[in-house]
Amino acid sequence: MEQIVILDFGSQYTQVIARRIRECNVYSTIVRFDTPASEIAAMNPKGLILSGGPSSVYAPDAPLPDKAIFKLGIPVLGICFGVQILAQFLGGKVERGDKREYGKGTLTVSAASCALFQGLPAQLQVWNSHGDKLTRLPKDFVVVGTTENSSYAAIEHPKRRYFGIQFHPEVVHTPQGREIISNFVHGVCGCGKNWTMRNYVEQATEEIRRQVGSDRVILGLSGGVDSSVAAALIHRAIGDQLTCIFVNNGLLRAREAEVVQEVFGRNFALRLQYEDATKLFLQKLKGVTDPEKKRKIIGKAFVDVFQAATKRAGKAKFLAQGTLYPDVIESVPIAGNPAAMIKSHHNVGGLPKNMKFELLEPLRALFKDEVRQLGVELGLPKEIVQRQPFPGPGLAVRCLGEITGNKLEILRKADAIVVEEMKAADLYYKTWQTFAVLLPVRSVGVQGDERTYDFTLAIRAVESQDGMTADWVKVPYGLLEKISTRITNEVRGINRVVLDITSKPPGTIEWE
Repeated sequence: MEQIVILDFGSQYTQVIARRIRECNVYSTIVRFDTPASEIAAMNPKGLILSGGPSSVYAPDAPLPDKAIFKLGIPVLGICFGVQILAQFLGGKVERGDKREYGKGTLTVSAASCALFQGLPAQLQVWNSHGDKLTRLPKDFVVVGTTENSSYAAIEHPKRRYFGIQFHPEVVHTPQGREIISNFVHGVCGCGKNWTMRNYVEQATEEIRRQVGSDRVILGLSGGVDSSVAAALIHRAIGDQLTCIFVNNGLLRAREAEVVQEVFGRNFALRLQYEDATKLFLQKLKGVTDPEKKRKIIGKAFVDVFQAATKRAGKAKFLAQGTLYPDVIESVPIAGNPAAMIKSHHNVGGLPKNMKFELLEPLRALFKDEVRQLGVELGLPKEIVQRQPFPGPGLAVRCLGEITGNKLEILRKADAIVVEEMKAADLYYKTWQTFAVLLPVRSVGVQGDERTYDFTLAIRAVESQDGMTADWVKVPYGLLEKISTRITNEVRGINRVVLDITSKPPGTIEWE
């Protein structure tokens, strides 16, 4: 498979570079900056990209690559810190700039023949984020672009097919950055457009069959996007060798258990083991109000239930998880970059070490949007593929205060109305998350000429790219009025509806 390898020097945009390459229908892999050249060569990449990063190349503790990467004989593109690495290793010079370049800038392309800028205008809006700059070019490099404060904003070694750009083409603030990346991967590196979900299905199917052989696989199916797509893909590969375990913890949304059983048990006809642990979870949560205690209780109870369920499912060699690429990328903590070295992810609830399975992670090469594309390719319905993120503890963190069966039922009915009306208004799939929160607040109301003293419900709708930050959605007043009216009319126990207009930060998306 053709691929472009990205050396990560700690940039906050490294994953974005990988995404942009894949949008060109070319596979991309992120590796640490200090990965030996021999390991990179073994990956047989068509090209190499050096990412940006927070360091200075001349600093004593600067992250530096294996110098042998420049003997691999493949095209190289250095971005921001990456172009400074090119200069430092190949005989140029980098110094602290008199003026820093942050934010929008204008790149003037001075060499129309440069392959990196083919088909693009002579002036481009670009996004800068750097304090250092090149002050001397390496031998045989030429200038192909300048900005207001940089005489070497884009450079090229035509013979070796080395390119360096001081700006960031991967971010949306460089409007034609995708074309620049496309020119590199297609025009310079000669990659085709073979990274498609249809091709991936065939490739992944064969890999699963090869890894599993005649053994059996168990998968914890939550009904979320990742585990659902993993289940559909594995089932396509090995059929009844897969057993999915679906645990109903009593904290699911309206009709969630029914939908999962209908889609996977009947439509896909896979082996689905349904575990109704509603009473157990509610019993363990009785009287608990602290959100962190709720999470710990739910997590431990899930492990216990799942572990017992695997024994009933029979002997299996593999445990399948819907782990995604961002979960397994080894982050690079450089110069204050706070990323942990490796994030620990357990998509089925942090399973104990005494569960002796080999892991099967068929989605570990994919980003979230690619998983959704794969789900469509596999024939999963929209309500599964485009499902909004849902917290692991479920409605327990949207039902504030003590959890009871009655409060959960009130919340389910109200939440279902919110979702139903957002879908009817064609807004549900355009927002990151839309949901209801039942507050531990009672207030006086008047319904049917009678005094009520019932719960308050908050509506939460946010837009986000990755969940790290979020803005509240300006839901039309008419739609809010309709939602509020339906809830107070149709859901016994709620007499007041409020709207959460807090962004993240300072708030969080979930209330607990």
